[in-house]
Amino acid sequence: MLRYYEEQELIASRRCANGYREYPESCVDRVQQVRGLLDTGLPTQTIRRILPCLGPPGRIDIPNPTPETIALLELECARMSRRIDQLARNRDAMTAYLAEVRKAVPAEPAA
Repeated sequence: MLRYYEEQELIASRRCANGYREYPESCVDRVQQVRGLLDTGLPTQTIRRILPCLGPPGRIDIPNPTPETIALLELECARMSRRIDQLARNRDAMTAYLAEVRKAVPAEPAA
């Protein structure tokens, strides 16, 4: 996973004399940010563009946002909202199904 993130230019490492990669401590937070963004469905290309704007958790620093970056973020927010709506519908359907299944399954007798 770390190598892939490095290939995608999401994190960076330095090579030791023995050829091993060495990651700075800050990579731990960065990898957690990347994982969280990937979990939302953002593609790595988008993450690579916005990652420099994300400081420590809770801080966003976009000194000169381009119209392209703004449009990209608006598009991704709309896509996420659609995904959230779909997930909520699926959750509600599953909850209703579970309620019906529980009604249909006879209760076990008390010991």
